[in-house]
Amino acid sequence: MVKLRLKVGPKGQIIIPKPLRDAYNIVEGKTILIEPLEEGILIRKALSKDEFLELIKKRRRNLKGVRGKLGELSRIDLEWEFEE
Repeated sequence: MVKLRLKVGPKGQIIIPKPLRDAYNIVEGKTILIEPLEEGILIRKALSKDEFLELIKKRRRNLKGVRGKLGELSRIDLEWEFEE
């Protein structure tokens, strides 16, 4: 596995090297996902619309019809949502 040291700019920005941008189709204006992990930060390409819809459908199947009610969000620990 290749490891690169990147310098962080004054606004917390990093520059992803061109070979990596090309390999993962990261272009200006395109969305990426940042996933905080215990050992660091993972940068992922964003899902396509179809991939995202399939992820939502899968999640709904896993919830087995359980639905929250308006106002319940204040009682939910949102970190649970990011543990998948």
